[in-house]
Amino acid sequence: MNAYIKMHSVKRLWWKDGLIVMTIFVFVALATGCAEPIKYPVDYSVPSAFLLGPEDLLVVTVWRNQDLSREVVIRPDGMISMPLIGDVKAAGLSSDVLAKRIAERLTEFMSSPTVSVQVKEVNSYFVYVLGEVTKPGKYPLRSYATVLQGVSLAGGFTPFASKNKMQVVRDVEDNTGAKRELRIPVGFDDLREGKGPVGNFVLKSGDIIVIP
Repeated sequence: MNAYIKMHSVKRLWWKDGLIVMTIFVFVALATGCAEPIKYPVDYSVPSAFLLGPEDLLVVTVWRNQDLSREVVIRPDGMISMPLIGDVKAAGLSSDVLAKRIAERLTEFMSSPTVSVQVKEVNSYFVYVLGEVTKPGKYPLRSYATVLQGVSLAGGFTPFASKNKMQVVRDVEDNTGAKRELRIPVGFDDLREGKGPVGNFVLKSGDIIVIP
């Protein structure tokens, strides 16, 4: 009788343990299946307006005022220097917005100034490709490029490249304006087949493609 009770108790214990394990398994499976993929701050189309950056060469024209019109280079701090009004922030702005800001500042010295800004040379858009590629280095670009185009610029992979462990390292700002480093996984097979958490997105200036 005691042996029967013991066996019955063991079976009940096994059943309870099995139920607990099964419950945990189902919960994990559901949680994994319902988890949303990580959303990375990437764009798949080029910006509608080019944003100026350091080293870009600009032609600033003030209508009917040759003395105030000139070619200027955006400094590393993102500023340009203009007669009368001094330093003006240019980096991060479109040429149209910069022209309006210069005109607003000039209203202190003249009536209804008309200002235009043209980009003579684009020098601020560049990316780095590092690691197991044929030609690693810094690549200044005249037009926007995607991740795959960036790898192509560097001559493609070496025979030792871990193509599916690529990352794009990007500096981003949080809500307080503080900068931090973000690493975006971009496996080559996923990019080629249109799969994975991110696609073949457009690179931002200063992005670093790392191929281990």
